[in-house]
Amino acid sequence: MALRSPVRSLVLWFPDWPVTALARDAAVSMDPARPVAVVERNLVVACSAAARAEGVRRGQRRRDAQARCPGLTVVAGDAAREHRAFAPIVSLIEEKAPGVQLVRAGLCALRVRGPARYYGGEAEAARVLIEALHGFGLDEVRAGIADGPFTAEQAAKAGASTRDPVFVVPAGGAAGFLAPLSVAVLDASSFSAGETADLVGLLARLGVQTLGAFAAMEPDRVRERFGERGTRVHALAAGRDSRPVEPRTPPPELQREVAFEPPLEIADQVAFAMRLTADDFIAGLGAVDLVCTELRVELVGDRGERSERVWLHPGSFDAAAVVDRVRWQLAEDVGGGTDGGGLRSGVALVRISPEAVDEASHHAPALFGGGPEERVHHALSRVQAMLGHRGVLTPAIGGGRWLAERQVLVPWGDRHEKGPDGLAAQRSRPWPGSLPDPLPATVFADPVPVDVRALGGEIIDVDERGNVSAVPAFLVESGRRRGIEAWAGPWPVVERGWDAARARRAHRFQVVDVEGGAWLLVCEGDTWTAEAAYD
Repeated sequence: MALRSPVRSLVLWFPDWPVTALARDAAVSMDPARPVAVVERNLVVACSAAARAEGVRRGQRRRDAQARCPGLTVVAGDAAREHRAFAPIVSLIEEKAPGVQLVRAGLCALRVRGPARYYGGEAEAARVLIEALHGFGLDEVRAGIADGPFTAEQAAKAGASTRDPVFVVPAGGAAGFLAPLSVAVLDASSFSAGETADLVGLLARLGVQTLGAFAAMEPDRVRERFGERGTRVHALAAGRDSRPVEPRTPPPELQREVAFEPPLEIADQVAFAMRLTADDFIAGLGAVDLVCTELRVELVGDRGERSERVWLHPGSFDAAAVVDRVRWQLAEDVGGGTDGGGLRSGVALVRISPEAVDEASHHAPALFGGGPEERVHHALSRVQAMLGHRGVLTPAIGGGRWLAERQVLVPWGDRHEKGPDGLAAQRSRPWPGSLPDPLPATVFADPVPVDVRALGGEIIDVDERGNVSAVPAFLVESGRRRGIEAWAGPWPVVERGWDAARARRAHRFQVVDVEGGAWLLVCEGDTWTAEAAYD
């Protein structure tokens, strides 16, 4: 089967993009002068200039890299972080030259014919793109232009050793340019990924060390030995890259914003003005069969102050729920916003964008409705819309040593379990002194004062070694005396010993009275309280 002629392609390569993405991540504080390596599967996939100066190289094992550079900062690779940082760069390139193919984070390609015509030449088009990227703070970007994206990628990487960031391989010169390169570049290339498994190692064992030597092999012999996959790679080595650049389809613009001139001072005015925009926002998502499950609301004041928050929903947002979140955020900003400052002037801009989306088919109503759960959801949502975000609260279990601390009330609709600060993460933290299961069924919001006394009437206490002064014989609760049939303890709870004002030292007891009631008691100094009761 005859292969098509290669198409002139331009590849933009961002060296060590995982490190660049790490440095551009606002959530990560990184000193650019420190040696940093990004590691995946215990191998270095990217490193900073400071790390390279210490002898760290891509492909090294983690321990070898740390042996060469003891002060190396090792960071795990994060594909989501890398793509998140690369997305605005692709959008910037598309503003100058549409039709970009996103190969991977840190590498993209486009057909050079259109930009070359517009900007007056292939090299000139590449320089326009590089200049725009320099303005974005990306000074190390390299461009390669050649017949086919594979050769253009190798040209971009070959240009890293020159002062000129643009490397052009003349039309028809791909084979001569590739000939001296090692066959190892086939494994490293993103355009031949998945097609070179075991092939490069086998070529090396056969004594084929360069792309030129591989290209010189008879195509029929290559097909017999390596099959169609080998034929494809053989064509790449010879500069016959028939695979064209495949431009991506830019994602639809889902966010919406409203500017107010003059700025609005009253929350209800802002909410009313947002109704049409909210309808348009939901309709835009519906046009691509999506629903919004997490909503980001950004408010900008007339003096430049900002308020930003991500709102969650138990199902998916509709237009009314979007308007409610805008109004609630404005209400919470009175006296201090989510960024600590709040809006101290009128609202000049409101921007809403989907933080997380889901397929609309997953949220379609059932043929006969969703039953009681759906009715409860709609009822609570209506009440919440009238009373505000914290007008409807649901109980959840959090983390803590004391039972009252573990009872958390969260607003209806908030998915409070997920995230590094979610309740699931709080529960999983170590809580020395916390009560193990089974937990009491009744927890008193305010501890109930009780007296625990010995048979002779003396008050019982616990010394510094955890020894009980006497055997508990009865307890007095709300003026009622109850004999103690069985008891266990004490179990110490010591917290915040470093803070004299908040330090606490207490002991827990489990007590069963003669009437069959079971109590969880706390002795703190010479004071006794009932923390909870077992049903």
